[in-house]
Amino acid sequence: MRSSSLLLASAGLAAAAPFSYPLANGFPNLNSTELELVYKLAGGTLPNGALPSTLKPNGVQALQLIAANELFEVAYFTELVHNITSKVRGYSDGHHQYIIDTLTSVINQEEVHVLAANGVLASANKTTIQPCQYDFPVTDFRSAIALAQTFTDVVLGVLPVAQGLFAADGGDENALVPIIGSIIGQEGEQSGYYRFLQKKVASAAPLLTGGAPQFAYTAISQFIVPGSCPNIEVIGLKAFPALTLESTPRANNSVQTFSVPGAVSAANATLVYISGQNLPVSVPISNVTMAGNKTTFAASFPYQSGFDRGLTLGALVAGANKMFNSTADVAASTLFGPALIEVD
Repeated sequence: MRSSSLLLASAGLAAAAPFSYPLANGFPNLNSTELELVYKLAGGTLPNGALPSTLKPNGVQALQLIAANELFEVAYFTELVHNITSKVRGYSDGHHQYIIDTLTSVINQEEVHVLAANGVLASANKTTIQPCQYDFPVTDFRSAIALAQTFTDVVLGVLPVAQGLFAADGGDENALVPIIGSIIGQEGEQSGYYRFLQKKVASAAPLLTGGAPQFAYTAISQFIVPGSCPNIEVIGLKAFPALTLESTPRANNSVQTFSVPGAVSAANATLVYISGQNLPVSVPISNVTMAGNKTTFAASFPYQSGFDRGLTLGALVAGANKMFNSTADVAASTLFGPALIEVD
């Protein structure tokens, strides 16, 4: 079992110096020789079919969010492999050639994902996303793999939303649906590998937890150095303030403690869980206390009501006794979140 809040305090608190682009190979600006090496290490190439020439606003936002996330992932795994191969203290568990080769492949596969998303945007004369600087709150191999599993699970929840947007837009965007499907498969392979490294069941659940663009954007924003992004604001999303899980849930019903950086009360807020492909589960908050600008409260964690093994999202929404029929509706009402809760 492992749990984590948005801030992922359980992953470790000490941050390394900010990670900055470009990579040693020049990425995200590759010459033809370096691109061919990326393809070789990734195990495959960009799609060679015609790229869309027109995109609707929802499609643009989805691709920009995908590009921003993939740039973050390239940075994360590049730093992780550097820490392993440089024998940074705490990373000795990763000193195996198979692990290094696998993570190196992941880096290059994520580079291809960046090039794919930004390539489609450029083809349609839309703004491509440029890299930021990043800080990663991990200090050892095990916490780095646990965090990698969590953010990969978040990605797996939001990519199907992008597929739905492309399908609804139709036209040129129809061609993106199977491409995103192939990326979902690749990210699923990654998540299974990270679970295996933690000695968890490799496949978490039959139907994985869904997500929303706002939640995915918030999850990656925690790693971005403020003010370091050239143009991430064009995505048009804002990060929610953090909902921090202060306690450790297990695979049974329990009461958990959360905190938020602001004022809330049981009369004006509800905690909502999203797990698997089930309808959101709403529970009241109680035992609300405030100290300074931090509010702490308790809420039931009804795991045995049908929650998935693996990732469950938590969000604090506006209004008491609020009920929802979709993750999108939860995101639209969110005040703080998401809490990223991993239970095995």
